[in-house]
Amino acid sequence: MGGIGTGSNNLDSHWDRRFKKGAISPDVSIDLHGTGLAGAYQRLDAALEQAVHQHLRVILLVTGKQRSHDRASGSGRGAIASVVRDWLAASRHASRIAAVRNAHPRHGGAG
Repeated sequence: MGGIGTGSNNLDSHWDRRFKKGAISPDVSIDLHGTGLAGAYQRLDAALEQAVHQHLRVILLVTGKQRSHDRASGSGRGAIASVVRDWLAASRHASRIAAVRNAHPRHGGAG
């Protein structure tokens, strides 16, 4: 889960504490299950574009659990989860992402 914001790549302590407690509900959820790497990247990019235009602040990304896979070929389970942070960092929207955090268990984190 992350926040679309000013691009400072950091959250103030108030926001960070609220994330850790699971006290912040996502404005939107983006489920990347059931797509290959290329499709997931396109879906993520389009969803981020829409979130920026709608001034959404908190996005829940559903990627599935990170598992072992062949990163070079992209084959195997967990490929999306293992590359999504790289995608976000390299995204055309990267300057608008304030932070990326794992979801609280209440929002499906670690499960």
